[in-house]
Amino acid sequence: MAALSGGSLCVYLSYRDPRAALEWFAALGFDTVARQDDEHGSVVHAEVRLGEAVVMIAGADAAYDVPELKGASTGSGVYLWFPEPEAVDGWYDAAVGAGAQPVLPPEDTAWHSRRARVLDREGHEWSAGTYRPGGAG
Repeated sequence: MAALSGGSLCVYLSYRDPRAALEWFAALGFDTVARQDDEHGSVVHAEVRLGEAVVMIAGADAAYDVPELKGASTGSGVYLWFPEPEAVDGWYDAAVGAGAQPVLPPEDTAWHSRRARVLDREGHEWSAGTYRPGGAG
């Protein structure tokens, strides 16, 4: 098998109410960059962007289970990197103001970063922080 290189990771999430999900993302500063509706006007697929972060949104075509919160996590989630602590705090305030469930209010960690965590309106776990994964700058 040939070596893989140059990949880019994008997240996709299914929502029972993708129209409401798009409103939530807009409240956090994401721009809708693609949207496909069916003949009844229901969102089938959409893509939102915030800086380099891209999320693909699908209308749930089945009754998918979203992991429940156990302590401070569902066991998996989406992480947004911000270069400044103030951006983490602003993201958290915007997310909760738009209907997210608070999980971890903004805090300074023992590893010298700032982080916060919420569950979106449909229970997907979102974290934001100043820790930059992948060894980048």
